[in-house]
Amino acid sequence: PGEQGGEAAFARRIDPEREPGLSPEQRRLMAEVERAQWHRAMQRRLRGRNALLALGIGAVALGIYGYTFYSVSQERFLDELEQEAKAARARA
Repeated sequence: PGEQGGEAAFARRIDPEREPGLSPEQRRLMAEVERAQWHRAMQRRLRGRNALLALGIGAVALGIYGYTFYSVSQERFLDELEQEAKAARARA
């Protein structure tokens, strides 16, 4: 029963509190299984969020690192100070 066209019917969702014929132990086990499925779903969701957060933080860190190297390579004030010091030594 429940099969149409060679395909199995979908499982019917029941409310353990209103389903007649379930023992308290069966109700407790059903609640435990639902809780375990909820925890697994939350772990998957958090794992994805954590991966995105890690990629974002890594991108920001690499960006700061790259910008620092770029800006330091553009600085020429030390060269100018050295030239002024050589000129001062030559005058002295």
